Amino acid sequence: MPMAFWNGNGTIDHLFTIGIASMPIDILIAEDSRIQAKMLQKRLTDAGYAVRWAENGKDALRMTLEQRPDIIISDIEMPVMSGYEFCETVKKDPATRTIPLILLSTLSQPEDIIQGLHVGADNYVTKPYDTSYLLARVTDLLSTPLGDDGDSSEVLNVNLSGKTYQVKAGTQRILNLLVSTFANAVEKNNELVRANESLSLAHDELAKSNQELATVNQTLENSNQRMSRDLEAAAKIQQSLLPTDAPKTRIAKVAWNYTPCDELAGDFLNVVQLDEKHLALFVVDVSGHGVASSLLSVTIGRVLTAQVASSSLLVEPIEGSDELKIVSPAKVAAELNARFPMEAQGNLYFTIVYGILNLETREFRFTSCGHPGVVHLPKDGKPELIETEGFAIGWLEDIEFDEHVLKLSAGDRLFLYSDGVPEAMDHDLNELGNERMLEEFSHSSSRTLDESVQSLLELVKTWSHQNGPKDDISILGLQIEA
Repeated sequence: MPMAFWNGNGTIDHLFTIGIASMPIDILIAEDSRIQAKMLQKRLTDAGYAVRWAENGKDALRMTLEQRPDIIISDIEMPVMSGYEFCETVKKDPATRTIPLILLSTLSQPEDIIQGLHVGADNYVTKPYDTSYLLARVTDLLSTPLGDDGDSSEVLNVNLSGKTYQVKAGTQRILNLLVSTFANAVEKNNELVRANESLSLAHDELAKSNQELATVNQTLENSNQRMSRDLEAAAKIQQSLLPTDAPKTRIAKVAWNYTPCDELAGDFLNVVQLDEKHLALFVVDVSGHGVASSLLSVTIGRVLTAQVASSSLLVEPIEGSDELKIVSPAKVAAELNARFPMEAQGNLYFTIVYGILNLETREFRFTSCGHPGVVHLPKDGKPELIETEGFAIGWLEDIEFDEHVLKLSAGDRLFLYSDGVPEAMDHDLNELGNERMLEEFSHSSSRTLDESVQSLLELVKTWSHQNGPKDDISILGLQIEA
């Protein structure tokens, strides 16, 4: 690699080292920012230079006098001694004035450049800078050595913004600094051009993304509208499966309310006339919410029908006879448990209270599978919560479900409901609870059965009015008329 040296008489001596190891070019950095100094030191070292570092102008001046560097790169804004002061001191000393010196600064006003020229700087680079650009300036200065103009340099008066600056510098130094200033301006302009190009590209990409986003949003909107229509249709189908007309019997009267918390509910209830002597009542509550829970509740409702079919669970034909056999509540629960194992239903399970009222004996035989207890309200008594124990449907295989018998009399009422009633929460997350529910049944006992069901619903809504019911609400009431 050729190395150039100034011999002091106006000519350049070139030393070629072929096969002979040469000393690397020594660069002194004056920079108070440790991070910036380390980053620049690494780049210069990687480029093959020997690098020393001083944290301020005073230390840099001492290191310059101790060992003359080949080139100096100095920050301007430093403690103890600024870059301007350091540069001026170096350029006034005959022993060091020919050392090329590059000033680095975030300052970029014309006055800053004139000040750099005034103190004798040879190049000026504005921060932040591209390291490759700075390395190019180092190479340029090393390939254009400075002469020793001494005191023969002409003093120039420079007028700028109403102020006169006296600049004393040699022709080569002025030329170097002006060229570096122009190169620095070109580099900053190129950075601006690249930034504008990146901004334009980003704008185009943003416009493209916005267009794609608009298309996706439109697709989502269409899907949401289609889903809303499907949910509305599914909700109507689910509502259509609920009882519309109460079974006509002089013995019993029924009333109900069904209020889903979403479009589709996991609750289901029904009253089914099994034959002239038997009336079936049930309330189902599927775990979770949404489409899957709703579909399971509808499926359960379809198999709990009095119509004789392979899927029906409530009645079965007697072989060799036109008569039907009423399936006991415990057997219905066992069959449901066999047909709807939790693993086969996406880990969904359900609770159910299912009972059969014998219209002749006024006997209500029922089974409760993980469901809240039923409430018995005697004609002239207080409401009683009849709690039972039992596994939910789908939890375990081959479960035997218990049956319970309740003897009813004329004027008695019976209420079946889902857990959305006692577990309704107020704004402080306090549950309505069984006690308040029973009090409401007492208060409404003198009203009609329909009014009693409606008053319980209103209590739930009032209790949870801050946030609204968070679960489906199903209430099924039965009253013995005679």
